[in-house]
Amino acid sequence: MFKHILLPTDGSALSSDTVARAITFAREAGAKITFYYAKPDYPVAFYGEGALIDPTTPDKFDAMATEQANAILQDCERLARTEGLACASISNVCEVPYEGIIAAAEEAGADLIFMASHGRRGLSGLLLGSETQKVLTHTKIPVLVYR
Repeated sequence: MFKHILLPTDGSALSSDTVARAITFAREAGAKITFYYAKPDYPVAFYGEGALIDPTTPDKFDAMATEQANAILQDCERLARTEGLACASISNVCEVPYEGIIAAAEEAGADLIFMASHGRRGLSGLLLGSETQKVLTHTKIPVLVYR
C-alpha cells in the first residue's frame, strides 16, 4: 500500500520510540523510509536594556545544529539498515517545523507521513498547538499518527 514513508524526528524519547515503530511498519509494508530533521534557524538577537548577548555566531550555530541533525539522522539510518530497509535522510533549516515536514515529504516523494503525537489535551494543547495537528491540517499526504 505505502511505498515511501517520511518520518520526522527530533531525537526525543518519544521520537525514538516512533522511529522504532515506523521501521517495523516500513519493513512489514515493504516501504522505503526517509527520516527528516528540521534544524532551528539562528535566533534573532534583541538589543537593549536587559538583552542577553549570545556569543555564538550564525556559522557556529549552524555547525552545531548540523552536527546534531547528522547524529540523530545517522542513528535512525543505522536502525533502519539493521532491519534491511532502504532509507535516506533530509535535514534543512526551518523556522516552522510543520511546513518543513510537508515540504520534505513532497521533496522525497513520500506517500505517507508517520509522526509521533505528544497527546497534549486541554489548555496546553490549545496554547502550545501541535506540529502533528498542523501537518494533518495542511497536507494532502496521508498521515499516520503514532501514540
